[in-house]
Amino acid sequence: MTILLTGGAGFIGSNLGQQLLAEGHQVVCLDNLDTYYDPDIKWSNVQTSLSNPAYQFHQGDIRDTELVNTLFQTYGFEAVIHLAARAGVRPSVQDPALYYDVNVNGTLTLLQAMQRSGVQKMVYASSSSVYGDSPRVPFAENDTADKPLSPYAASKRAAELLCHTFHHLYGFDIFCLRFFTVYGPHQRPEMAISQFTDNILNGKPITVFGDGSTARDYTYVTDIVNGIIQSLNNLQGYEVLNIGGSDPISLAGLVQVIERAVGQTALIDRQPMQPGDVQQTYASIEKAAQLIGYQPAVRIEDGIQRFVDWYLAKQNTGLVPH
Repeated sequence: MTILLTGGAGFIGSNLGQQLLAEGHQVVCLDNLDTYYDPDIKWSNVQTSLSNPAYQFHQGDIRDTELVNTLFQTYGFEAVIHLAARAGVRPSVQDPALYYDVNVNGTLTLLQAMQRSGVQKMVYASSSSVYGDSPRVPFAENDTADKPLSPYAASKRAAELLCHTFHHLYGFDIFCLRFFTVYGPHQRPEMAISQFTDNILNGKPITVFGDGSTARDYTYVTDIVNGIIQSLNNLQGYEVLNIGGSDPISLAGLVQVIERAVGQTALIDRQPMQPGDVQQTYASIEKAAQLIGYQPAVRIEDGIQRFVDWYLAKQNTGLVPH
């Protein structure tokens, strides 16, 4: 299958691209190497894939209609896996217009290109943030998701609705996957697990927002990749699916797990809760298990140890950014 993979140089995208290639797919990566974090990290993420003749990389923006149309005309895609987005809950509060433009208008550009070229299949990367501070746990796909707490969350929900519109109008098969806090090798450097690991190893304080009771449903990147590929293999109709670990851990508990993996004690800099943050996330994965056979395989303790081992190996080669 020939697949357009947007955001393919990022954390999830680079891991996914390697797995798609291993399964024999042709992968065309579109990524603008955005400066939200060091583009050199993203470029290094795809170096292994670039040596594979079944992989093509194009630097560009999903909002660039001419470029997107040209790619569809050139490659004859059979499916789109749409991961590209402006990421980050807290920064979206400062620049909501940019988040809306990239995450909503960019998605619309892709959907229109699909409609023009006859491509019918998309897997779209949404986010658990669309649930807001839902009082009911675990979060289920049929829960109301109309009270997002950040522009990022609102933009992701808006794109889900656009996907449904194109399913209704043109018969597209689209699965919107709500990812729950993804972590693992190549994780973005500003994410909590990366920052905590780096700071603890270097004897620097870690910033903890709130009293440590906030909880997240962390999901190891290989589980996310498997969920995406299982969705691609079972695409039929329009569905919203949670892809999570379904085993939340408190922030205080996460710090303890990282401390054990690193073998050092953290210095805590406690700060107030930040605007846009939710109290907890917790995925119900019954629907994903039923429809695509999804089942997370990596527990948080094992995943953190794998991440720390990868991080230390990279640090020893001088390749970990600070």
